[in-house]
Amino acid sequence: MDSKRPSSRSGKGRSTSKPQRSGGKRRSSGGGGNRDRRGSGGGRSNHNYIPLPADMMVHEGVELKTVEYHAETKFADWPINAKLKSAIKAAGWVYPTEIQEKSFEHVAALKDVMGIATTGTGKTGAFLIPLIDALLESEEPFQTLVLAPTRELALQIEDEFRALTLGMKYNAITLIGGRNINTDIVNLKKRSYHLVVATPGRLKDLYQQGKIDLQEASVLVLDEFDRMLDMGFQKDVMFLTDKMGERDQTMLFSATLDKSQQKLIDHFLTDYQTIKVSSGEASAEHINQSVHFVEPDNKFDELIEMLQQPEMKRVLVFAETKHRVKKVTKKLNQAGISADEIHGNKSQNYRQKALNAFKAGKIKALCATDVAARGLDIDDITHVINFEAPTDYDTYIHRVGRTGRAGKGGEAITFYDK
Repeated sequence: MDSKRPSSRSGKGRSTSKPQRSGGKRRSSGGGGNRDRRGSGGGRSNHNYIPLPADMMVHEGVELKTVEYHAETKFADWPINAKLKSAIKAAGWVYPTEIQEKSFEHVAALKDVMGIATTGTGKTGAFLIPLIDALLESEEPFQTLVLAPTRELALQIEDEFRALTLGMKYNAITLIGGRNINTDIVNLKKRSYHLVVATPGRLKDLYQQGKIDLQEASVLVLDEFDRMLDMGFQKDVMFLTDKMGERDQTMLFSATLDKSQQKLIDHFLTDYQTIKVSSGEASAEHINQSVHFVEPDNKFDELIEMLQQPEMKRVLVFAETKHRVKKVTKKLNQAGISADEIHGNKSQNYRQKALNAFKAGKIKALCATDVAARGLDIDDITHVINFEAPTDYDTYIHRVGRTGRAGKGGEAITFYDK
């Protein structure tokens, strides 16, 4: 049975300045078919370590001109279900962010959406709020699949869904690497889910084992799309989305937008609406960036001395390999500097505990590889230190962008071999 979203509520008028809920039908879980969207696969090639030129990593931060967005509406005024309004209020949200306010009408109308917004701008709420409202208003339930590049981001999305469905009987599951796949298989057999959040690798593994039916989902969200491409997930994402078949709606969110991605975007989206609340260009203009030239044999001593400075309160340290991250973490702890590590060799439980300790201020330094840090949204990181310079500019911008969140200032320091 088709699920219907009403185009209006009886007895309630709305001004045109408020987000509108438009009519549309979502099919219930268990659809199928083939959507004729084809594109070419691709991936990332391996290359020798050649660091960025040092002069590309030096910059005096300038204050951002536009940081605050003044919403035209409050969530209390939105044409959404009362239960959802109560959950939003309980979460402490009063005003929507720019991406939330500008995208609601299009998502509610079942339009495919391309959202250009950086991490920390409320994009998760931008797709969850209208989808939860649709569940509340639908005659039949439907399933949404969200693909995220990292385990941490996937868990954050699930946590936000649970907060926004407080007091409602909706089920969500997160399928990520670093956890026992047999547990996922057991949980998938227990019940059907309204929200499935997954990293591409684990979802592909489950699908190829015949443990999940991708055609159950009628809505697809690709979050941190640019990060997924950077991490080499293009082939997996293409494979999974094509196995879904026909969809009622697809949403794609990305912090950056490159012309070379257009063919891929056209593969996923049809007659889509672009909501652009950031430039789409990677930037760290507001962050002070400097390079420290050091002798390779002295790097550990330099790092320890730097982290002993009182202004170094919450520091994210990047290294190129899992082995080097482990070694840096060990050296810091031996020097009496509280530190922990996140990388692909650590279990999801370990990584989550390390992240929680870092957020709570229990450790001063969190050492990470680029892949492990994708999608991290941690407030008040005072410094980012590149123990080793990255090999490309996009990676560099992503690293230093972990500080200076929400338009605040930040410091990024890169060690460069003499």
